[in-house]
Amino acid sequence: MANTILKGTDTEILLNSDGPTYVIGERINPTGRPLLAEALKRGELEVVEREALKQKEEGASLIDVNVGAPGVDELEVLPRAVKLAAEATGLPVVIDSSNPAAIRAALEVCPGRPLINSITAEKESLEAILPLAVEYQVPVIALCFDQRGILMNSQERVEVARKIYQAALEAGLSGDDLIFDPLVTTVATNSQAARTSLDTAEAIRRELGSNLTMGASNISFGLPMREVLNNSFLALAIYHGVNLPIMNPGRKGAMAAVKSADLLRGCDNYAMNYIRYYRRHMVN
Repeated sequence: MANTILKGTDTEILLNSDGPTYVIGERINPTGRPLLAEALKRGELEVVEREALKQKEEGASLIDVNVGAPGVDELEVLPRAVKLAAEATGLPVVIDSSNPAAIRAALEVCPGRPLINSITAEKESLEAILPLAVEYQVPVIALCFDQRGILMNSQERVEVARKIYQAALEAGLSGDDLIFDPLVTTVATNSQAARTSLDTAEAIRRELGSNLTMGASNISFGLPMREVLNNSFLALAIYHGVNLPIMNPGRKGAMAAVKSADLLRGCDNYAMNYIRYYRRHMVN
């Protein structure tokens, strides 16, 4: 099984299948957040620090930083935002961009051992991002996605994962430093979407031994009672091997679902993490 090491300025995480679930806080992302997008365009990063610290308080173990929005100079803003989030929280940072030059600039200033989000099986992505991961010796999230787009069955997604895994090894990246994303689409338009994602996660964990992430809230787009669906799916995903979900730690019931799932899958001795969370967040 893979052992992925992630480091912040005062935090080190060892991610593996026998350990607890760690959460990537997703809220520093201007998609659908016009006020954040406007602040980033102006180069005003106070909101980045505020959101990073709040997500840490809510239970995030890593902070995803994405500044991609029309009018934002990623090459200038991403390194500043990444450095600020890392130094403010002490947590490992996830550098979230499709711009290789901006990723390099962020890697140059980011303390610790961050995570790159992300690569796909597309030739251009592998050739642009894998060399950065190798050069800086940092792990990378690999999406089960190729030039055909999002594939609709788990067997094809696992084939894509195999392709990325082999390409990464050939490029000089350790298998420990690949974290796969099985991809999640909404059950509003495909009732088998959750099952496909979970089957893919389980197969990748079984075959490649890799650590796994996913954007759990994608499952509920277009449906009512999204919190119920998101939290139910999150618990199922953790049971099927996802140990680094990308999510909003402040969403009602989300962190409780994480702690509950860890306890029920046997990764929380004497319920210590579950009880600690209860005492800190649930007791007035």
